[in-house]
Amino acid sequence: MTPIYPDLKAASVFITGGGSGIGAGLTEAFLRQGARVAFVQRSDAGAFCDEMEQSTGNRPLFISCDITDPENLRAAIDQAAEAHGPVRVLVNNAANDQRHTLAEVTPEFMDWALAINFKSYVFAAQAVIPAMQAMGGGAIINITSISYMMGNAGYPIYTAANSALNGLTRSLAREFGSDRIRVNALAPGWVMTPKQLEYWVTPEGLAAHLARQCLPDTLAPADIAGGVLFLASDASRAMTGQALVIDGGVVVSG
Repeated sequence: MTPIYPDLKAASVFITGGGSGIGAGLTEAFLRQGARVAFVQRSDAGAFCDEMEQSTGNRPLFISCDITDPENLRAAIDQAAEAHGPVRVLVNNAANDQRHTLAEVTPEFMDWALAINFKSYVFAAQAVIPAMQAMGGGAIINITSISYMMGNAGYPIYTAANSALNGLTRSLAREFGSDRIRVNALAPGWVMTPKQLEYWVTPEGLAAHLARQCLPDTLAPADIAGGVLFLASDASRAMTGQALVIDGGVVVSG
């Protein structure tokens, strides 16, 4: 029962990591709004595009891209703009929460983790903002995480990058607010994506996490999509520089 936002129909939307996990849910949600969606990831997403076209009647544009390469990412955004018009909504979603301890961190690993979880967000925003300025506005949504709010151990570079994204969000909101470019962050809780279920979810760990939530239900990608659509649409036209949390109530219950 997702609300329909008329201003998103035919809007040019660009999503990083839009073919799997939370990103796949976001791609589907924008397609169902009638948006023109382009997304990037490294692995092939042809089958996913076929599935989306069949189920929504609206086919996304998949562009193979290494988001850690700023020039490759800029070229993908240019390709999306050529196909769908200048990007009006950017969703920086791609991330990698590879588990690691501080002792295991090498300079190479840190560069890799920051390139995915922070640097790509910076250069994607840099690439879309000039066209947004020319259009008279746009929306950028940075997908972060509640991990840094919880003080979780086990992936310190990832949590540091997520914390940094909130500073980036606020600074860009201030810098480009006069251009009517809105920049907000959205922090999901523990979403049961196929990757999380395969690598990180255990019965004991999930039970402990649910005990910290106010709400008793696990989260799915669709639970995140509604908040992203709201932040992308004119319904949130007076909202910028904010961090919206969708986590079942973890960060309020401690």
